[in-house]
Amino acid sequence: MSSPLLFDAALLQRYDRPGPRYTSYPTAPQFSSTFGEEALREAVMASNGDPIPRRLSLYVHVPFCMSPCFYCGCNRIITRDLARGETYLVRLYREIAMTAALFDRDREVIQLHFGGGTPNFLSPAQLGDVVDSLRSHFHFSDSPKRDLSIELDPRFISPADVGELAAIGFNRASLGVQDFDPAVQEAVNRIQSVEETVAIIEACRQHGMRSVNVDLIYGLPKQNLEGFSRTLDTVIQARPDRLAVYSYAHLPDLFKAQGQINEADLPSADVKLGLLQLAIEKLTDAGYSYIGMDHFALPDDDLATAQDRGGLHRNFMGYTTHSDTDLIGLGVSAISHIGDSFSQNPRDLPSWQIALDEGRLPVFRGMRLSEDDQLRADVIQRLMCQGEIPIDALERRYLIDFHDYFADAIVQLQPLVADGLVKVEPGRILATSRGRLLLRNIAMCFDHYLTRPTASPRFSRAI
Repeated sequence: MSSPLLFDAALLQRYDRPGPRYTSYPTAPQFSSTFGEEALREAVMASNGDPIPRRLSLYVHVPFCMSPCFYCGCNRIITRDLARGETYLVRLYREIAMTAALFDRDREVIQLHFGGGTPNFLSPAQLGDVVDSLRSHFHFSDSPKRDLSIELDPRFISPADVGELAAIGFNRASLGVQDFDPAVQEAVNRIQSVEETVAIIEACRQHGMRSVNVDLIYGLPKQNLEGFSRTLDTVIQARPDRLAVYSYAHLPDLFKAQGQINEADLPSADVKLGLLQLAIEKLTDAGYSYIGMDHFALPDDDLATAQDRGGLHRNFMGYTTHSDTDLIGLGVSAISHIGDSFSQNPRDLPSWQIALDEGRLPVFRGMRLSEDDQLRADVIQRLMCQGEIPIDALERRYLIDFHDYFADAIVQLQPLVADGLVKVEPGRILATSRGRLLLRNIAMCFDHYLTRPTASPRFSRAI
């Protein structure tokens, strides 16, 4: 996906409609409570029985945060009681032991990621204990390509703590910034200095972490072009290896904390588009490659090189270089993708705790993918990661006539083709320079569930 981005504000505004982010297909609203513990056990057994079982990726969810960020839509619990972390770990260790026992011991773990919430709500010693527990129950790969990554809130960690995390084995870190403008920070209840943030970025490098990501958000209250430009300049000077520039989705009916935001302070649609355009221009001028969706990376970063060789993957952790894995989610609300199944833990802490206290795997919903689901998931995965759909390769793999099988989708694509977002060529469907910012819209044409006459779930807007 090497073609340059072409920013067409009028076109982007016209296609700025709600839709899935496609960190999975089918998306989580399609999961069902009829998929429970026994179905998960069957999925793991089938995965173990593959001729060449996939390697494993582990995701650990730490739900606690010290203070609420008003923009946040993550599953988190606000508390300053550090003892709650230790109580949480008692159950987490139980889940680790129960889950690991299902998987053949020779299946290597190639990736571990801690997300939240705020993973560094836990102390470095506690995080080290969790990693030790995982190492004792799973077989970790010795490959130099093994990733141990963690999301960090720079407000609640010191450079010395980063050294301890590196000693544990963490080699990637992702830092939340959002915006350095003081007016924006006050409006979203996240006061964070440039100095403390840069100190953590530098500490990550000093202690040998091979990749640092910074998260920004555009569309926040009180944001304007001048302030966001200063934030971008500051971040570019710090030179993180990757950046994610997310669109703020204002959904206060779904996320209670967003009700604290004064809607009158939100930028207009035109200003929001201008913020996105500013980010794209500054980052590309600074040498960052546009990966897809919200993500940018330096050309020598693993994400960029994986995309160049066709090895990029997208899942609930975002973009990753490890495409040949089963994903095991641990902790409250975590999602697993094992073989042809998805499963999710309870989103509320008490239900997760009760299941584990009763000796049950904490599965509250999921689904087994049909053959059609798996085909469409492959189509959408290739589009989101590579910006194109290789028709010939898919026909060989699934023994289909692509244009016949996806006749309805091809019809839905026609307005996008007419607007110059997509090219339908004999052997492939390609997102153009205009269409690369609208991959979600292109993927929606292939989403069978969006055409069903059921209650529509709430999705964020494309831009």
